[in-house]
Amino acid sequence: MATTPLALSPQADHPVYVIGAGPGGLAVAAALRARGVRAVVLEKSDAVGASWRAHYDRLRLHTTRRLSALPGLGMPRSFGRWVARADVVRYLEKYAEKHELEIVTGVEVFRVERAGADWVLHATGGRRLTGRAVVVATGYNHTPRLPDWPGRDAYKGRLDHARTYRNPEPYTGKDVLVVGIGNTGAEIAADLADGGAARVRLAVRTVPHIVKRTTAGWPAQRSGILVRRLPTALVDRLGAVAARVGTPDLSAYGLPRPEKGLATRQREGAIPVQDVGLIAAVRAGKVEVVAAVEAFEDGEVVLADGTRIAPDAVIAATGYRRALEPLLGHLEGVLDAHGLPVAHGARCPREAPGLYFTGFTNPISGMFRELAIDAEKIARRIARSGRRAG
Repeated sequence: MATTPLALSPQADHPVYVIGAGPGGLAVAAALRARGVRAVVLEKSDAVGASWRAHYDRLRLHTTRRLSALPGLGMPRSFGRWVARADVVRYLEKYAEKHELEIVTGVEVFRVERAGADWVLHATGGRRLTGRAVVVATGYNHTPRLPDWPGRDAYKGRLDHARTYRNPEPYTGKDVLVVGIGNTGAEIAADLADGGAARVRLAVRTVPHIVKRTTAGWPAQRSGILVRRLPTALVDRLGAVAARVGTPDLSAYGLPRPEKGLATRQREGAIPVQDVGLIAAVRAGKVEVVAAVEAFEDGEVVLADGTRIAPDAVIAATGYRRALEPLLGHLEGVLDAHGLPVAHGARCPREAPGLYFTGFTNPISGMFRELAIDAEKIARRIARSGRRAG
């Protein structure tokens, strides 16, 4: 792996530029290199896998080791079936080293523009980099999103986004409210309950589908792969049957069965929550489910049902924004109304040939798996387009 902080020389051969040295960007660069296409990865931080380095300590991949490897390098068996955060970082470092990827760290790309048949990237230090194609791999979870709750700015208590959470130690003996019941919020709540917090409450606006990570040795990820292309209504019915058989009814604890089906919710952008301790914590009374947060007022948190509580700390597991508008918002037909790319994988936006995206979906079949598939498709497409141009 060649990493060069703040050092780029002019490139006469117009390489493919990959923005972001996370798993998606590294996978694309490796797949391109395997096809003889020069790829330069631009990373604004000082190392690969920056987002994985920042995640909480307890985190493990919710997908199996065997189904999470990137092209050209399997994950070591010593990592176990459910790979820990620190091992993911080690894997990404090894991946970049094995494939001898050309990675430039400390360079942030601020704007991408079309220039004839090429693309121009405006980057740190006034740099203008010209490439034959650009792959945007800045990540689905890019910029923390903190709701603009009334009274939030005047709140004097501790209010953090889940991005800053590492472990339960700072919350020992404290009353903590976790806001949001996605996979991150559910896991942080369970982590706090196991780690010594005096009281843990979990604010829920929309009840999620909760699935077991594995059933009789069968991982939920494999089910997600099998049902990906089935009709939504059929998957909703299958999911309802699986839930009744495999997941306890938590209605008495404030978590009734969701009204909408599993596939319907996934198409709306909400993937199921994999249980890694939440169900047991809720049933044992270690995590209390409460209504959604509506506002902050007089040092208290006001919930949707009118209840007012005064926790010592609030952790907002309220998701992220893709934050692509500053980079690409000026390009016509590239982003949709929600700020997401209108095309991904080997498909380019119609008005932007040579501009590719990876990692901007949230699939139930596993993010790493889909990144690996997209990487091969993107690399094949770019390699073919280069041969035609030659």
